[in-house]
Amino acid sequence: MRFMFVGDSMTIGRAGDYTWRYRMWQHLNATFGGPYRIVGPRCELYDIHADAPTSHAYADPAFPDRARRHLAGWGEGWQHMAPVIGPAVAAGKADVLLVSLGLIDLGFYTKADETAANARRFIAEARAARPSVRMVLLPVIPNVRAESDAPFAAEVARFNELLAKAVADLSTPASPILLGARPDAYDIHRDTYDGTHPNASGEHRLAGEFAAVLHQAWGIGGRYRPAVDPA
Repeated sequence: MRFMFVGDSMTIGRAGDYTWRYRMWQHLNATFGGPYRIVGPRCELYDIHADAPTSHAYADPAFPDRARRHLAGWGEGWQHMAPVIGPAVAAGKADVLLVSLGLIDLGFYTKADETAANARRFIAEARAARPSVRMVLLPVIPNVRAESDAPFAAEVARFNELLAKAVADLSTPASPILLGARPDAYDIHRDTYDGTHPNASGEHRLAGEFAAVLHQAWGIGGRYRPAVDPA
């Protein structure tokens, strides 16, 4: 089984992060019980000094190159991923997409309705490349901006409603789509380092939500048990 992680800055991570992708790799190693691969056209972290995705400085240097693959970008959202998901899925022969997108779209690029249209385009392009691909989509987690910007908070809520509708409309037996939930007890003041991007506890909560959906809906993996970080 081939998994692809798709997302924005919360998924690519910055130099020095473990990333929730690392947490999922640990989880799959511990619970999957069979051969699997992590696929994607990229492997880097974002380097804040270079303002570019050029870093390979993961918090655990033993994180193997083969498991660092992803399709994520700092400042990239549904509108950026929709045109490139098809070639990425085809090249990686991805079976399952784990997707966390939307916050950057709503914050800088598009309103809820257009963002939802781009999500639907993303789904169509992924399926055109691999008709049996499965997807787990996370809703947007409102960040610290939503606490003081009511119109932005409303756009986040609106988009999450539209994303749920898209999942209900588009999921099929041949290519099922699941909608995750805001990770249990996720608190942006405790689980992020800046009100948006996950710290270690946030990474575990994000990975745990994906893991729970995979296990409960499709019997993939098992219960999420956070591993101890390397010393």
